[in-house]
Amino acid sequence: MTRPGKPAPVVLTNCTVIDARVLDGVAPLPQAAVWVTGGRIAEVGPAEKVVDQARAAGDVTEVDLDGAYLTPGLVNMHTHLSLSLPGRRGDGIRGLSPHELALYMADGARRTLAGGVTTVRCVAEKDHADFALRRAIKTGRAYGPRIFTAGQALVCTGGHGHGGGETLECDGPTGFRRGVRTQVRAGADLIKVMISGGIAGEHEQIDTRQLFPDELAAVIETAHAWGRKVTAHAGPASVIADAVAQGLDCVEHGYQLTDEIAEQMAARGTALVPTLLVTRCKEFFDELGVPEWMQCRSLGAGPRHLESYQAALRAGVEILLGSDMPPFWPFEGTNATVRELEYLAEAGLPPARALYAGTLGPVRWLAAEADLGTVESGKYADLIAMDGDPTADTGAFRGVRWVMKGGRVVRDDRAGWSI
Repeated sequence: MTRPGKPAPVVLTNCTVIDARVLDGVAPLPQAAVWVTGGRIAEVGPAEKVVDQARAAGDVTEVDLDGAYLTPGLVNMHTHLSLSLPGRRGDGIRGLSPHELALYMADGARRTLAGGVTTVRCVAEKDHADFALRRAIKTGRAYGPRIFTAGQALVCTGGHGHGGGETLECDGPTGFRRGVRTQVRAGADLIKVMISGGIAGEHEQIDTRQLFPDELAAVIETAHAWGRKVTAHAGPASVIADAVAQGLDCVEHGYQLTDEIAEQMAARGTALVPTLLVTRCKEFFDELGVPEWMQCRSLGAGPRHLESYQAALRAGVEILLGSDMPPFWPFEGTNATVRELEYLAEAGLPPARALYAGTLGPVRWLAAEADLGTVESGKYADLIAMDGDPTADTGAFRGVRWVMKGGRVVRDDRAGWSI
């Protein structure tokens, strides 16, 4: 179990340090060392210099990374640790008691961290259990990534995702204002709202509009007044266009974007979390016993979803990594987070830009760049190591073999252990 208090100082050697600043001309640093103390990075630089500094400061453990590439931990911006899709597996999760649900989510958080995802953005979790999990991780009672959360997603009566503890049904501007304030009161870092149908709603279509303009305006205005960004589950271009015009900060999925709407998103600075996995994951659906109607809708939306994503790329929309599928889930030879990042790259995102989409880009959206996102002095030591160069091939993330969060090693394949 993790321990409260500061971890022991370490100096990481025999590595190449690389992060998304390569896009700004900051070259990878080979034969580097990273000195970590008090859970944060104290110094990064040439090995001989940094090791001497660390030794001069007192007792320090030296960790040889065997020539690995060292990057910031991944950030998954579309996470549901309590996900319960229609079907056999989802029915079992919906039947968990509150105590069982907390343990289930804690296990998912542990597995997520061990997979190299050191930060997540939860965008609809059951019954505010995410806030308890966040506290447990912060105080060292549970292993897991840093959690930024929306609490419950806001939906209209009967809207997308209604009927479970992960959503709060609201109606009218007053109802949606109250919904925003309810999540903020609970401790939400952002607000999630469902503004269209999706692939998991039996009595709706992807292009079903679910909020009136005055309701959406109430969500965005109220959230922004409280200093919270708003992200929206959204599929059709027309619904997204209206939301972007009203100041929406991020779109989830964006199944049916057009070039024109993507250009509007880029101009307004509205980010996109494409979640390409959700329309190309039959193996996952079969494992969960997802019904045929949902599989047909999801997989059938795949070609248009890919066109939508590529329209966003052409327009220069900010692309951020998010799997929707549980971030730790084993899928196609890796975990869901890494597979989603690979899909983004395979469909046109260059490897260095994919590194940005999985690290610094999300951190900037979360306004956490003072603490996270790069391998720099003063940042939290949330780090992962792999043998391949992720700026040459995004598939290098399949080889993550060492994970540190806040200065504590939580996985070391060469030593044969993991949390």
